[in-house]
Amino acid sequence: QVHLVESGGDSVQTGGSLRLSCEVSGMIYSYYVIGWVRQVSGKEREGVAVIDSDGSTSYLDSVEGRFIISQDKTKSTVVYLEMNSLKPEDTATYYCAAAAPSTMSAFQALRVGPSNYNFWGQGTQVTVSS
Repeated sequence: QVHLVESGGDSVQTGGSLRLSCEVSGMIYSYYVIGWVRQVSGKEREGVAVIDSDGSTSYLDSVEGRFIISQDKTKSTVVYLEMNSLKPEDTATYYCAAAAPSTMSAFQALRVGPSNYNFWGQGTQVTVSS
């Protein structure tokens, strides 16, 4: 069973930065994708960024150039989402999610969307004030 635990959510002002972390345990599969998905209350979940097991990445157009997803496998698997130049419209609950096993590329997984994922974290709140 893959287990995901997010941390790093906070309240910041417009233009600020945050780094979210997702600690991944139980990943026994060689091929997978891990993504960050955000949701505003009352709206559908939206895929923000994805990284696949080969390290390729893909981003939602509105965060391209501001957000960076990365993966650290040195000791355990941790997936980060570096968020820069934050805007009020980035305010949401951010979830870490995994599709495993999966041979999808990051590009494919972002376009398939949140329905692609079979494991989810509990979410962390990001609030950006103007």
